[in-house]
Amino acid sequence: MLVDSHCHLDRIELGPFGGGLAGVLDAAAANGVTRLLSVAVDLESWPALARLTEPYPQIALSVGVHPSEEGGRAPTVVELTALGRAPRVVAVGETGLDYYHGADRADRQRDWFRVHIAAARELGKPLIVHTRDAREDTLRILAEEGAAEVGGVLHCFTEDWAMAERALELNFHISFSGIVTFKNAKPIQDAARRVPAERLLVETDAPYLAPVPYRGKPNHPAWVRPVAEFVARLRGETLERIAAVTTANYLRLFGLRAEAA
Repeated sequence: MLVDSHCHLDRIELGPFGGGLAGVLDAAAANGVTRLLSVAVDLESWPALARLTEPYPQIALSVGVHPSEEGGRAPTVVELTALGRAPRVVAVGETGLDYYHGADRADRQRDWFRVHIAAARELGKPLIVHTRDAREDTLRILAEEGAAEVGGVLHCFTEDWAMAERALELNFHISFSGIVTFKNAKPIQDAARRVPAERLLVETDAPYLAPVPYRGKPNHPAWVRPVAEFVARLRGETLERIAAVTTANYLRLFGLRAEAA
């Protein structure tokens, strides 16, 4: 059994899957992907995401505002904690810092990041962290705000082992997306070899960042399998081993039972 620990099901084009989310989930199940976490990026679309996924107990949700989002409501601890108490919500995020997109809004991004951490600590739920071109500020704010109390995951990891090691010290997991399969991703591949098995996750970030050999196509959760296969080869392990450890890590981190309910 595989888990897609980070996807955006409300942003996938459903036409190729018979026009419904059920087709996406069927394709995933055919590839051994039986659990998914659909991650929120803003507050405005969260109710629609909850309605879309409600019939499917294998899907968990998060609540948060992506650091690059513009034009929507700013996150508050009050709203995030209210939404975060919904039964299907297992995490806060995605949150974090993205100085590649929106360096001119860095102060706002840092403020929002602190709000998410405070909400996660109040809820006792882990954080889903996005970081790009913001290594030192990301690690500093996680430390300053006591994020280690709840832990979480640095998703779609695009840094090196030095960054991963510091995140591990802060009680975070490291999740690898299709980017790890790219030819020029040597530092990411090195980190994927070295992350302890008990802190390893895999994801698609669908509909973005499809892995080789599908690079450039719209991504979907079934393609977490080639990510896991690639990580298994990097680590000299079997797909079955990677599937088992990443599934166990997902369930433990997000406080879920082995059977969907």
